[in-house]
This record gives sequence, structure tokens and C-alpha cells, in this order.
Amino acid sequence: MLYKSQIVSIFLISSFGMAACTPPTQVAQVTTRAEIPSTEHHNQPIEPTPSFYDEEYAEVEIGPFEDGKMWTLDNIPVDYMRDTHGVEADSAWIAKARLGALRLGSFCSASFVSEKGLVMTNHHCARDSITEVERDGESLLDNGFYAKDDSLERSVAGLYVEQLIQIDDVSEEVLNAAADVIGAGPQAEARRKRAEAIERRNNTRLAASDSTLRAEVVNLYSGGRYALYTYKKYADVRLVFAPELAVGYFGGDTDNFTYPRHTFDASFFRVWSESAPLNTPDYFRWEIDGASEGESVFVVGNPGSTSRLSTVSQLEYRRNTEYPAMLEILSDRIAVMEQYVENEAITADSFDVRNDLMTAMNMQKSYDGEYKGLLYGDVLSRTYSSEIDLRNRLAENDSLDQIYGKVWDDIKLIQKSKRASSAKAGAFYHFLNPAVSSHVLTRALYGYVYTLLRQRGAPPEQLKGIYDEGLAITSWPKALEKEIIERRIRDLSTYLGDSDPTMKRLLKGVTIEQLADSVAMYTALTDTAAFRAMLDDNYLASGDVTVDLISAIAPLYFTLDQELQALGDQEQLFVSRLAGAEFALNGDAAPPDATFTLRIADGIVSSYSQSGTIVPAFTTLEGAFELAVIRSEETEWQLPERWKASSVDRSIPFNLVSTNDITGGNSGSPLLNADLEVVGLIFDGNIESLPNEFVYSDKQARAISVDSRAILALLESVYEADRIVAEIIQ
Repeated sequence: MLYKSQIVSIFLISSFGMAACTPPTQVAQVTTRAEIPSTEHHNQPIEPTPSFYDEEYAEVEIGPFEDGKMWTLDNIPVDYMRDTHGVEADSAWIAKARLGALRLGSFCSASFVSEKGLVMTNHHCARDSITEVERDGESLLDNGFYAKDDSLERSVAGLYVEQLIQIDDVSEEVLNAAADVIGAGPQAEARRKRAEAIERRNNTRLAASDSTLRAEVVNLYSGGRYALYTYKKYADVRLVFAPELAVGYFGGDTDNFTYPRHTFDASFFRVWSESAPLNTPDYFRWEIDGASEGESVFVVGNPGSTSRLSTVSQLEYRRNTEYPAMLEILSDRIAVMEQYVENEAITADSFDVRNDLMTAMNMQKSYDGEYKGLLYGDVLSRTYSSEIDLRNRLAENDSLDQIYGKVWDDIKLIQKSKRASSAKAGAFYHFLNPAVSSHVLTRALYGYVYTLLRQRGAPPEQLKGIYDEGLAITSWPKALEKEIIERRIRDLSTYLGDSDPTMKRLLKGVTIEQLADSVAMYTALTDTAAFRAMLDDNYLASGDVTVDLISAIAPLYFTLDQELQALGDQEQLFVSRLAGAEFALNGDAAPPDATFTLRIADGIVSSYSQSGTIVPAFTTLEGAFELAVIRSEETEWQLPERWKASSVDRSIPFNLVSTNDITGGNSGSPLLNADLEVVGLIFDGNIESLPNEFVYSDKQARAISVDSRAILALLESVYEADRIVAEIIQ
């Protein structure tokens, strides 16, 4: 799941990819400014040796798709598709793939699957929507939902889907904006401003003809290419069907990122237009016979992010510094939330804490899989081998070597500087992660920033973005807030030390526990209406107990933000230079890193070997029923009564695996055959796929889908959702 914030641009502190502006703040003198290397070209390249890195790595054979198979829709390798899959990826085929695919909000993928605006996505992508449309006395998350006719479909406030209409290359205009600019920060700012100007210009043009269209400039190849994506937004989205959480999350966190699986992770929405279901001629038809092992399949969706241009030194930094700190904080917060959900189940559900907990546990498992891939897998050896290969090829060309030959040295120096900053920045890991961070402290930070920026005359559009984001933060129970706030203050104590000026301003002679208890008990920020009133008036003058707390830590937060952003800009400049080296030698033959933009990924349905055992490509519905018996004492494997009472054919394939290249953001993507017909619904990857964040491999990595045959059978035989079945198989 992606989360974008208006108030920070830290690539490290918040652990999410966050865009927009860092507000002006008073700057605290907390660290020695990190060393930043020169941007000048180096004429004397260093011969790469293993000693250049933190440890030695063996050279290994480099595969043909180390950078993966997440192809942009304007750069699909047509010959490769024909030779490998027998697919003629002509303009009509590509247009069909593009127009049938959707982005669901800012966090998942989806697709049109009927001519009446029916949208298919995952249950875990729909969970927040399911709770959003609940009425008094209902528990839709537990009991599921089905609208027996159009009039019973429930509108989800704020939910939208977007369809990619057009792609235009704007690389030359963006890159030329920084051509005569000196310094990494100014260059990055020049590119950002030009990209924003392109967006404004095109959005003004689009608004004049169609208010549902919007333009977005997309950064590809780490700044090597820029594209203008035009989207059509549909804002009337209604829930049609969702199964029970028990089957949408069958196996719970235990089965997350594992295979074999037996999970019905599917839901349906509908897009409406002018009080009627939207007419959608561009949709994916249903293949009632599903797919077979060895068959070519395609995923069209919006993968969140990958780091396949990362250097060895960048991966060493993430392995040695970033992942351990992030995982430690996640583990701590999850333990607190688990205890609260167990002890206060009714209150937890009323505040949607259970959804937050599931999100946090998913994040933890994902990070842990990536971390272990760096610790124990061959990721670093493969990255090292690719680096050596590229550096050797550059060395054969004096002009290219002068431009690019020293970029690895520069990037390594940046990692040294980041480690110095991380000694304090670790105190703020996950600070704005809504799944595990204090919602009170998050609201307080928004209040702090909004008030200061309003006082300083910030542009209305910036203020509105911060205002809306702040109010979107939900409330948590006071007892949970107390525990989470106390943990955050202890993080500050651990990373800063009690003698740090920030800690002294924060505690003022009270204990950490006393401060946390006071804040949680007496703040008005647990109430959304009260928070709105403070924003409208003057949060910093409100007298709320959080004002002193956030005023003590915010200067440090934003000082570190600025420090890390400066390093990030510098690092991005060098990484874009590295992308330039790749371009100079390879062109755009390889796809860019994922950016939550539309991609098509090819693969095949395939079993794999694990510990000497062949893991089958398909599971069956029977497997779910067997697990429910074998693990009947465990809540994660309980089937609903309507499943047990149904006559569904248990031999039908339930879940399947394929070699498609996916990552976070692909949740809800359709799995399609060569004719772009639905044969499955992507919902997860196995644990072996998580190191694909850095280097792609299809040896054991697999994408996991719900089989199209199981979706039909369950809709018909278990849920009696005949109208959905008739609609998708017409």
C-alpha cells in the first residue's frame, strides 16, 4: 500500500514514498551536516574490486531479466512477446489491456470485468470500504456483503478508480529544465518545478473539456525518462460483493506470503455515472475454463515500487541500517495492537484497529522477506556481478567512462552520510505510518505544520492538501494511544539519549509514562470534530496538551527531514546518472522500476521446487475444507457456515501460481490469458518473491491468484450471487 503525504518528503524517516513539500521550520542544530560528494565528473575511474564494498561478493551468472518484466504500456517488447508467448502485442491488444485496467484509489489495482462498470479487486483492497458502508448493527467485515440488485449497491465515500487514457513522453522538456543548473538540490528542484508546470498546463487544458480527466508527470528510470500520464477518474464507486473476512483472509498472517494457499481474496465494486451503472465497452471478458499449467498469462496492474537500480552499497545500507530499525519498531507496535485487539475486541472493531493491525502485519512480513533476501539470498552477489559487468563495459568507452565511471563511488559516499543521519532519524521511523503510529501525534504534526504554513502565507492548494490529509486521519481508542505514544517517546529516548536537548524540552521533569498518559488522557485530538475546529482556528494556540509535545520534537523532525532530503536529492542525481549509463549501453530494453503506474508483466503458470519438493501450480477448494478440519481449533482457518452447507464442487482449482513479475500495488490486478481474458485475480506473492524488490528471479518466486473458476463457483454455489455470475460470463 502506498501513502502519500503533503507534509514530508523524507525517503527514510517515514518508511513510505512520500511526496510534496517540507514546511519551513525553525532548525535545530542536532548533527554535523553530512558530507555530500561533488557532482563533478571524475576522469579517473576506480577499478572495481570486492574490497570496494563492505564485504566480499562472488561473481555469479547474470540472467537476461535482472531488471524484471514490468513493461510500460508504451514500450512493450513486441518481438519478445511474439517469440516467447505467441502474442501479437499490436496497438489494439495494448489498448485493450490499458483501458480494461484500473487504479483503485491510491493503493491497489483493479479492472473492469463487465460492460456495466463492474470492477474486480481483492478483498484486502476493499476492507476499509466494507467497514465504511456498514450500518448500525451490521458487521460486514465478518459476515460479508452482497447487493442482490443495483439499487442495493452501497456508495463508498471518497473511493475512486482511474483509467489510463494516454501516455506522452515529456523527458526532453523536464531534463532540459536542469541542463544549466549546478548542484544536486537545485537540479532536482528544477526538474520538479518543470514537471509540476507540465502537470498544471495540461490539467488546465483538460479541465476545459472534461473535469474527470487529470494529468500526472511520472518519473521513470530514476529520472532518466519522464512521461505524462492522462487519467480518467470515476468517483461514484459502490460496493457490490465482498465475502467474509474468514475466507478473504483465510490462513491469516500465518499464510500471508506463503503457498500453497486457499484464499478467496476477491471483491466487486461498480462504477456509476449519472445515477446509472457506467457503460464500459472496454473490459476484460471471463475465461470460464481458467488457465492450465505452462500457459502464458499476463498481469496488468500498478506495481508500487522496486529498487532494481540499487547499487551494492545502497543494498548494504538497507540491510545493515534501515531494515533492522524499521522491523524493530514494527514488531513492537504490532505486539501492542495485538494485545489490544485481543483484550478489547469490540472497541478495537469500532475504531477499525483490526484493519490497521492486518496492514501492519502485512508490512512487517514484507519487510522481513526483503531483509532476509539481502541477508541470506544471492541478491547482493547478483547486484555485484551486474555492477562489475556494467563498469567493465563502460571502461571500454573513454567518453562514457569519464561521465559515469565514478558514480558508484559517489553513491557509496552517500550511504556513509545517511548512516550518520540515521543515528537520530531512526527515532522517527514509521512516524506517519497510519497503521502503527499514534494517530494523536500524527494529527498534532499536521496541526503544527498547517498552522505555521497558514501564518506564513502558503499557497491555498498546499494548505488544502494538508488540511484534507489531516482530517482523513481516523481516531484510535485512548488506551491504545497511550501505549503507542509511550513507545514513540521511548524511541526518541533510545535514539537521541535523555541528555539530548529535544528530550529535555519534551519531558520537562516528568517520566515517559507520565507524559504519554497525560497526552492520551487529556488531548482533544482523539476527536475528529475537535481537531477540525483547531485547524480552522489556530492549533498552536489551542492549549491542547499535544502542542508542547509536538513543538518540542517537530524542529528535530524537520531538520532531519531536510538533511535526509538533501542527501536524497544528491543520491537521486547519482542514481539517475547510473540510469543514464544503463541507457547509454542498453537503451530502454529493460523496464523501469515500479512507480505505481500501469504495467503489463508476462509469465507462465508454473509449479516450482522447494526443499526438494515440487509445489503444485494449483490448489483446490477441497484443500480449504481439509484445512478447516485439520486446524479447527485455530481461528485463522474457520470456514463460514454457508461454505460448509454449500454443494460447491470442491475439486475446482482455487488458487494458482505464475511467474509474473509483481510487487506491492499489484493487489487486485487481473490475471489474463493471451486473449486478455480473466483467468485469475492476483492477491499475493510467495515469500520467495519478496527479494524481487531488488533483482528479479522466476526460479522460485511466484505471483499468487484466485482462480477464475473458483470465483465463479463460489459466487454461484455459496453466495447465490447469480446476477454477478450472469454479468461476467455473458
